[in-house]
Amino acid sequence: MGDSIFEIDPNLCTECKGHYEKPTCQSVCPITKCIITDPNHIETEEQLLEKFVIIQGLA
Repeated sequence: MGDSIFEIDPNLCTECKGHYEKPTCQSVCPITKCIITDPNHIETEEQLLEKFVIIQGLA
């Protein structure tokens, strides 16, 4: 905590689909409920898993 502000790049975020049951950022953030889903950038589970495969180089 402090002056640092961290932003999650929606092009790289898979909400941890393919890795974990719950998004890790939400699990490790010391401030409860500060990480929310952007209502202007909602993706389906299929879209998130597809992104996971591409980012991991599995495609």
